[in-house]
Amino acid sequence: MASLGYLEIFLAFVCFLFILCSRNINGLPWNWPIVGMLPSLFFHVHRSHDRCVDLLKQSSGTFMLKGPWFTTMDIVITGDPANVHFVMSADFPNFPKGSEFKKIFDVLGDGIFNSDSGLWKSQRKQARALITHERFRRFLIRTSWEKVEKGLIPVLEHVSKHGLVIDLQDLFQRFTFDTTCVLVTGFDPGCLSVEFPDVPFSKAMDEAEEAIFMRHCLPESLWKLEKWLGIGYEKKMSQAWVVLDNVIGKYISMKREKMSESNKFDEDDKEGLDLLTSYIKGDESAGLECDDKFLRDTILNFMIAGRDTTSSALTWFMWLVSTHPEVEKKIRDELNSVVPPKESQKWRLFQADELRNLVYLHGALCESLRLYPPVPFQHKAPNQPVVLPSGHHVDPKMKVMFSLYAMARMDFIWGKDSKEFKPERWITERGTIKYEPSYKFLAFNAGPRTCLGKEVAFTQLKSVAAAIIHNYQVQVVEGHLVNPNVSVILYMKHGLKVRVTKRWT
Repeated sequence: MASLGYLEIFLAFVCFLFILCSRNINGLPWNWPIVGMLPSLFFHVHRSHDRCVDLLKQSSGTFMLKGPWFTTMDIVITGDPANVHFVMSADFPNFPKGSEFKKIFDVLGDGIFNSDSGLWKSQRKQARALITHERFRRFLIRTSWEKVEKGLIPVLEHVSKHGLVIDLQDLFQRFTFDTTCVLVTGFDPGCLSVEFPDVPFSKAMDEAEEAIFMRHCLPESLWKLEKWLGIGYEKKMSQAWVVLDNVIGKYISMKREKMSESNKFDEDDKEGLDLLTSYIKGDESAGLECDDKFLRDTILNFMIAGRDTTSSALTWFMWLVSTHPEVEKKIRDELNSVVPPKESQKWRLFQADELRNLVYLHGALCESLRLYPPVPFQHKAPNQPVVLPSGHHVDPKMKVMFSLYAMARMDFIWGKDSKEFKPERWITERGTIKYEPSYKFLAFNAGPRTCLGKEVAFTQLKSVAAAIIHNYQVQVVEGHLVNPNVSVILYMKHGLKVRVTKRWT
């Protein structure tokens, strides 16, 4: 009998690991010599978000994931609000984004999501001043209205008239890409039309985000080897990076040329100014040098914030509403409450001021963001060793990861109905919006890094949601699978295939 070769022994060992990992699919992972819990991590990578739910449920809300020896992959995965508050607020200076975060998200450059200390404070100050300015708010409302009226509605009319199946996720990505481009750069790429043109920039963003996710799952040495060899997800990242740079570079050049042709910009312009124009005009008091590199990084950071998070939120929200008729009816009844009686049974679009104080619609959006947060996880690393409120020790070579997706499904945080879609949980007995602390509801981040675009997001979410729910009936195609993807942005793996019919003739 021939002796076993090294290859056969290796394959047998791999099969043995596979069997062990799959015997108890929802159990706690084995901590193997040398490789740590990496085999289990890879076995569940296709369902990583739900895997976090499994782990945190079985470990009282916090689990220590041991990475391979001689790596910095030990991660404290937590959904404990006390830990979140400690890291994001109480001990905030000890948990910067840091060099490891910047390596993983290198495509974002020195933008606001990657920066720390003085650079971050300067960028945040400038961004807050621009986003909260009344001129920008007017620009936001006008841009959103026009894109709904002249972009979204014509597509919905077309598909409803011809009985076509449409991917709402793709539709929302096109909507938010166009509106974000206009708000950030002042240029409309015109991606939202019945022709559904190819959008290389959006595809590049998706591929970059998938590569970033895989960097969270691999030792740094491995993904850097992939990058050096030009293979796998790192090859896609490199290709995506080129596309992103080229498109953004074109916008910057076009803007500089347009501004050079104009003697000055009217400071009293009632239409407002896009962010790129505002940055180029400069604000010396903010201490920012707006060269092309800074503008490139800033634009990309804002594009991801505006395009990805809002389109993800709209996709999950419309799926939840269309599969919960009782919620859909309550939203329609609330919309009718702000419509003059003569217009209640007619097609119409809603002004931003009409939607601002609608409690149930706001609660339904918050509930959707709770269950399906656009950014499903985030991680931090300390400068100095600390002990979390849960009792777990964390040193600078480790990471703390919050699973927002898992937090929403923890009964000890939200009650025994945590997995249910219940907008009512956001409404007080007096009929007002119920406040939940940010370290419990983390969709807009928490502490000093709380999202500056929260009101921008709600303005767009409400305008699109109201336009669709009041005027159309959305039905998910029978048999269509709805599962979360594997990326740093929580999209649907197979899109959201629906049929749309008009409610009014």
